[in-house]
Amino acid sequence: MRFQLTEEAEMTRTVLQQFVREQVAPAAVARDEAHLFDRALFKQMGQLGLTGILFPERYGGVGGDKLTYAVALEEIAKGCASSATSLAMHTVYCAWPIYHFGAEPIRERVLIPLVQGTALGGACLAGVTRQSEHGTNGASVTADEAGDWIRLNGSHPVMLHAGYADTYVICAPMARNRQWNMLLINDQEAGLTLKPTVQKLGLHAVPVAEALFQNCTIPREQRIGRFGSGAKAVSTMLQLGQLSAAAIAVGIAQGALDEATAYAKTRKQFGVAIGRQQGILFKLADMSVRTEASRLLIYQAAWQLDAGLDSSRACAIARRYAARTAVAVATEAVQVFGGYGYMREYRVERYMRDAKGIDSDFMLGGMIVEEELRILQ
Repeated sequence: MRFQLTEEAEMTRTVLQQFVREQVAPAAVARDEAHLFDRALFKQMGQLGLTGILFPERYGGVGGDKLTYAVALEEIAKGCASSATSLAMHTVYCAWPIYHFGAEPIRERVLIPLVQGTALGGACLAGVTRQSEHGTNGASVTADEAGDWIRLNGSHPVMLHAGYADTYVICAPMARNRQWNMLLINDQEAGLTLKPTVQKLGLHAVPVAEALFQNCTIPREQRIGRFGSGAKAVSTMLQLGQLSAAAIAVGIAQGALDEATAYAKTRKQFGVAIGRQQGILFKLADMSVRTEASRLLIYQAAWQLDAGLDSSRACAIARRYAARTAVAVATEAVQVFGGYGYMREYRVERYMRDAKGIDSDFMLGGMIVEEELRILQ
């Protein structure tokens, strides 16, 4: 195996390093403090082709591979994990299922704007796993057929990109037989109410809200895939979701490591840079080793996905190890900064908060149990 990025991935990394440095990172703290989703920044990512990496040119994409996609998420997450998370959620939980399971008319009407980044995708997916046939995390949305219409009722605690997305992918079981279906809606649908944005520990610039459905009626044509195929469709998205979370986690870890290393070189105690102290050197070395190990696990998982191999276990392992590495590395970075690391003036405390969000099931649509099962396969 060649441990070398493709020319496309290297070019993507070079371009994004400048983009993140000039456009993403400078306002990351302000977005985090204001809990602000920056639609203009998302549009810029679309113009760079980031929203279309995984999709063919016929739908406005660039026809890239999973490795290039992972590299892109890592680079963005170094500057702002929220921006990388929004890109991943838009891609994995909205555009991806429409591309793979939607009928051609839906692809032409809905997918192309999503791929080009002129439209933003959101989703409600929690609770669709082999271990939770009746929903989890407070999700209680059900669907009923009424002729040529489908009626949604209930509530869901986590609607991704709530209030900002143009199109949402909803997974809901039919009330009569509990078979899951994947549906398309928008936030202007009659009968849909969004509660105020949920306040989270980290990833503040990713808007999330509880969704209430009261006789929300949509045409049957807005169902994605065959009747009852929703659970299978969501399960196939899990691998890409895990790869995305892992790549973002590595970006967080690398960003925290870079900050800690730079600080250790300039912060002096008793006239000597703290980076020359053995205790700090050991800490930074361990952080670097775990970050690089996580990166290699991601490259392996992405390679397997691109090769068409069964990558369920590789993706699950990469997500689990990388996410926990991000938490550990970000925490150690705070320790390197000492008391300053606890202050919002420095970005390492944001890395730590964001890392915990990636380590939770927030990035997996509530499918954390499914991940553990795949690791044990």
